[in-house]
Amino acid sequence: MKYKSQKVAYWFFASAMLLLTLQIIYGFIMGFARIGMDGLHEWIPFNTARATHTNLLVVWLLCGFMGAAHFIIPEEADRELWSVKLAYAQLISLLLVGVAAIVCYHLNIWEGRKFLEIPRPLDYLVVVNVLAFILNIGMTMLKGKRYTTTSIVLYMGLLFAALLYLPGMVTVKNQTVDSFYRWWVVHLWVEGVWELIMGGILCFLLIKLTGVDREIVEKWLYLIVGLTFLSGILGTGHHYDYIGTPRYWLLVGGLFSALEPLAFLGMAIYALAMAKKGGRKHPNRIALTWSLGCAVMSFVGAGFLGMAHTLPQINMYTHGTLVTAMHGHLAFWGAYAMIVLAMIAYAMPLLTGRKLWDRGTATFAFWTSNIGMVGMTGALAVAGVTQVVLERRMGMDFLLVQKEVEMHFIGMLLAAGLFTLGIGAFMVNFIQHGLPSNEALEPDLSGAVPVGK
Repeated sequence: MKYKSQKVAYWFFASAMLLLTLQIIYGFIMGFARIGMDGLHEWIPFNTARATHTNLLVVWLLCGFMGAAHFIIPEEADRELWSVKLAYAQLISLLLVGVAAIVCYHLNIWEGRKFLEIPRPLDYLVVVNVLAFILNIGMTMLKGKRYTTTSIVLYMGLLFAALLYLPGMVTVKNQTVDSFYRWWVVHLWVEGVWELIMGGILCFLLIKLTGVDREIVEKWLYLIVGLTFLSGILGTGHHYDYIGTPRYWLLVGGLFSALEPLAFLGMAIYALAMAKKGGRKHPNRIALTWSLGCAVMSFVGAGFLGMAHTLPQINMYTHGTLVTAMHGHLAFWGAYAMIVLAMIAYAMPLLTGRKLWDRGTATFAFWTSNIGMVGMTGALAVAGVTQVVLERRMGMDFLLVQKEVEMHFIGMLLAAGLFTLGIGAFMVNFIQHGLPSNEALEPDLSGAVPVGK
């Protein structure tokens, strides 16, 4: 840790860990409901659990991204954070908005769209909150001693994420137009600007962990950004295939959706090449493992599995089925959850001064969580293909099909249990690092550091 203000990142990371725990709990509620064990239905019906589960995902990832920015930007700008008080106030207000939204879901007093279920009045508080964050990070960069490609790409990703939230706040009565603008938020976040955030964080980690020259690493980042904008923006069209928009979106969406995996393939090649090229052996190998795992798993989940069912000829059968859930789980895990966990694994020893990166729990957390997530994806894939064949091709009733795929959710729950063990081990390691300390300033990372204080 180079600056005292970087300690703010710890509290964003801790909040992310708490919200991830809640997301997993609601995931289990849905999983058990899918096999008929829906004892909580009176208090938490499936639609409420689904809305809570997906929106907790968004909020904990945003907490992780914000924590990463609060750690990276001061170091890249070579100055303290512009306002530590504003950062803490922004975190508290973000958590309060999140709690209020969850309460509204459970009391059934929400008006949002699918995936954007946050009550409309809270939307304005979210905008104020994110603007405060953007102001703080922007002023830190503006008053800093230097500008780097890494910090600029990261900041632009965060800024565009804030701007693209605005279309989701527009009230439109026409369902086609409403869906058109809704995907500006949902798709352009996860397959557009969030990729910039991921690229910026990954670039920072590779510079720190591999020892490769900054100029070489950042040249790759330019390529990734170019591929992201080329494929991600026009790839939004694959959501427009069957909502009443002009038919040319079939061609545009299908073509550029097919190109989207190139951005993730480039990310994977880029990360692996930098790790191989690096001559310095950084002691924090687990952070590098998470970073490389993120690059590879994002290609498989977001890139390959995304392309596998977004072409119009396939999407007409798979849209809105469990095939989408299969893609979504591995895509979010590989592309965004793993980069947040990689950042936490790198930052925690620097924030606390406790070098616990060589512990067996850290390695156990990585492999167990990833194997569990692959198992969950496989179970959803089989269930999704079964659903497509029985429901979309053979015309069976929706509820009858859901009964037929129940057995696959038993497998998913078993895999989810394995995944939870891995996340639990990661959180144990997080807690054992302790609280941030000023004594952790300017650590010596020139060689291996013994475990412990």
